[in-house]
Amino acid sequence: MALFYSWSLESSSGIDLRLRHGIPVKKLLAGKIQDIIGGYDDIAYHINEEVARHLAHNSCVCRADKDTLQLPFSNLLFPRVWAQKVDTAFLESHPDPEGVKRHRAQEYSKFQRRSYSPADVLLVAEANSPLQYPTQGVEVRPLKTIIIPGLGLKEEKGSNHMVYLTATLGIFDVAAMVDNVSVTGKGEKHMILSSPLLASLNRQLQFVSYRNTVFHPKTADTVEFATEGHRSFFTIKVGHGTIPRLYNTGNQREYNISALVTIATKTFIRYDKLKDLIDSIRTFYPTVTIVIADDSEHPQPVTGPHVEHYIMPFGKGWFAGRNLAVSQVTTKYVLWVDDDFIFTANTKLEKMVDILEKTTLDLVGGAVREVTGYTVTYRHTMSVEEGGEEGDCLHIRNGYHHVIEGFPDCVVADAVINFFMARTDKVQQVGFNPRLARQAHLEFFIDGLGSLHIGSCSDVIVSHASKIKLPWGQTDAQKAYQKFRYADVESNIHNEDYYFKNRFKCMTSN
Repeated sequence: MALFYSWSLESSSGIDLRLRHGIPVKKLLAGKIQDIIGGYDDIAYHINEEVARHLAHNSCVCRADKDTLQLPFSNLLFPRVWAQKVDTAFLESHPDPEGVKRHRAQEYSKFQRRSYSPADVLLVAEANSPLQYPTQGVEVRPLKTIIIPGLGLKEEKGSNHMVYLTATLGIFDVAAMVDNVSVTGKGEKHMILSSPLLASLNRQLQFVSYRNTVFHPKTADTVEFATEGHRSFFTIKVGHGTIPRLYNTGNQREYNISALVTIATKTFIRYDKLKDLIDSIRTFYPTVTIVIADDSEHPQPVTGPHVEHYIMPFGKGWFAGRNLAVSQVTTKYVLWVDDDFIFTANTKLEKMVDILEKTTLDLVGGAVREVTGYTVTYRHTMSVEEGGEEGDCLHIRNGYHHVIEGFPDCVVADAVINFFMARTDKVQQVGFNPRLARQAHLEFFIDGLGSLHIGSCSDVIVSHASKIKLPWGQTDAQKAYQKFRYADVESNIHNEDYYFKNRFKCMTSN
């Protein structure tokens, strides 16, 4: 049964991620369509339950699996979904729950205003309209001018033809004038064009320009394009172009790992483990740069070629150390490892680089082999379900989305194990929450959900140093590490971050 269950999880068809160029149910369904089309209420329809039940309900609930018959290995074979009411866990211990709820609502409203763009609004070009206009793909730099492409009028012949344009963040003009065409409102937000000749009017529309007049680094202007009997809307995106961050690694036929990858780690007290890690790295990659963030109370020197050792305030924390280490990386990729990992012949960084170079992935995790011989990949999928005013629901499940075509040992997931290689700039954009000092991992991937494209490859393996130490065999340093590392002092910080920063009311997982 265990083998069959494991096989069923690993079975998936491949999806091509290679880089390409240019490239109750009835009430719910009624709500999805009523704002888009109208006038057909008297026509009956039959719901396809198989499709309709997958529509977003925008009203998530916190629900765990019911207890079932407990059998040996039942949790392994049939993992039960647990649920935590984050809002209850955080608010019940807060001295002013209503006040913090209002504060969170205010901050969320500000976030929505910051992140809102008119280009996100659904606009439908209605059928049989005589107006021709671009539905998407029109962009202008802040305070710059463009010709609006695709404007036209396709109506029957008449004595006079007229259209008008209205904007809010810019003004219109014409780059050239056409005979027999009247243009009023040049240099204004509202411009009218008319002509007795339809062909002349359409020719004039080819020269209509738009100049952005309200500076904003990233927004959109909703333009109305209309006649006396028809109205249409389209958006012009306003914003600076994306500035690329390119890394000059040289024109190499083979991957130069030292030029492409920096290894980053965070250490605390465990200098014996750190030394073993560095020695194992040097066995296979003698010249790759290793960046170490260290918040030990009494730091010891860590030296050697291509080693950068950064001292932090005592106990500053796990994610703060990650931020420091990653901030010093200048290579295209950063490999994150724990300080108690050991490189082996199976720790082929070239394979990780290869998939990042050939796909659209931003981050790829590997696998960790424990001292028992069991190899762990730790793959999760995540989704956020809208939940209304009280907050949203985060759902985490073991597994992955699909296999990556051309890389049979690699899959796409939303969270991976604590051994991963990523594009340096993407990790720096997401960052690590420095409030999480002792226990954190999934929080980084939650913050990166929607911006990080993540994969996991089971054929790149790092070993995990043994954590099995008898109490009478532990050193003072090991005892100090255990006492500090596993003290449960952050549960309320986690609840607060989930509830307030991420605006969750519930989490479920298996």
